[in-house]
Amino acid sequence: MRRSRSIGDFIPSHTPSCLARGLARVAMHAPATKREMGRARRRFVVLLALLVAASSSSSPPAPWPAAAAPQVPCYFIFGDSLVDNGNNNMIVSIARANYPPYGIDFAAGATGRFCNGLTTVDVLAKLLGFDDYIPPFVAATSQQLLTGVNFASAAAGIREETGQQLGGRITFSGQIQNYQSAVQQLVSILGDEDSAAAHLSRCIFTVGMGSNDYLNNYFMPAFYSTGRRYTPEQYADVLVAQYSRQLQVMYNYGARKVALMGVGQVGCSPNELAQESPSGFICVERINSAIRMFNQRLVGLVDQFNTLPGAHFTYINVYGIFDDLLKAPGAHGLKVTNRGCCGVGRNNGQVTCLPFQTPCRNRQEYLFWDAFHPTEAANILLSQRIYRAAQPSDVHPVDIRTLARLY
Repeated sequence: MRRSRSIGDFIPSHTPSCLARGLARVAMHAPATKREMGRARRRFVVLLALLVAASSSSSPPAPWPAAAAPQVPCYFIFGDSLVDNGNNNMIVSIARANYPPYGIDFAAGATGRFCNGLTTVDVLAKLLGFDDYIPPFVAATSQQLLTGVNFASAAAGIREETGQQLGGRITFSGQIQNYQSAVQQLVSILGDEDSAAAHLSRCIFTVGMGSNDYLNNYFMPAFYSTGRRYTPEQYADVLVAQYSRQLQVMYNYGARKVALMGVGQVGCSPNELAQESPSGFICVERINSAIRMFNQRLVGLVDQFNTLPGAHFTYINVYGIFDDLLKAPGAHGLKVTNRGCCGVGRNNGQVTCLPFQTPCRNRQEYLFWDAFHPTEAANILLSQRIYRAAQPSDVHPVDIRTLARLY
């Protein structure tokens, strides 16, 4: 994929012509894995089911908004296994979750979500007022593009090689190529580039990348050399520089309301605790400190993008929100923070959840579902604060609720 200009070299222009220049190049990019899966629409669980799921936790029920029109016309999702909802199902990859007990608490069962139930973006879609789940790109119809699709792919990273030991995945660059293809289709549906640009300028975009660039790259020396080639500071700089170029392409193709999700505390996951924590409770600081360096640079990246015409970028401090859950789990209805509800070995984290394995019964009390991913209960708690910040440190500069209102 041809790289766009960096932010420093950007020449301001109004949105439609910028989009037009991008569309002139989009024919070069074939959508990754688009043909690999048949079309299938997954309907959103009714409000009652969500309320029951939320009320099963001892934490207060999620403040779902009253039924009304969505706060934005569309929602586009980019990311990894934390938000993948089926794009990897037909890929030759170890990074798949389309088997039980994944989805044990989800109405449609094992759809490819790496969770027992709802992911953060499922909850955010509801909080934004959407009636349906945002469908995976590989299963979406052309008309569904009007309200948004999910491009996320498990094992994906900012770097092209990230996660390759797990097999197939749609890298962040590949997800952007799929988005470019979607924009081209939107132009055809809406009739012209100006209409498509106006539509996209009102959409919410959430981008959550970087976890695998540490978990399945930098801190995996048996497969990757990055840990030997770069100090943590250098690696954060390299990652953010590439991230900036990729996000610039999204901006050139009409993305204006963009929330960058910070990387969470990977060093506190059951997998890392099982491997590197002598007590099985204390988080791995060398991993978390490297991630904090990356997250700190995302704040500056947001500020840079917000100098561009029409841009409303924001940073979501997932690391800090997660830290609150770890420090005071009881206050949020959680009891177990260092073990997966489903998994094998120490901390239920040495091997992730196996097909047809029996998970824990008290899932609403667990922070982690498997060796790496949060439970639905944790995802609801995270999403509440992503949508409506509880503390000023949760976001920079605005939360999702405010972002939806900006023009």
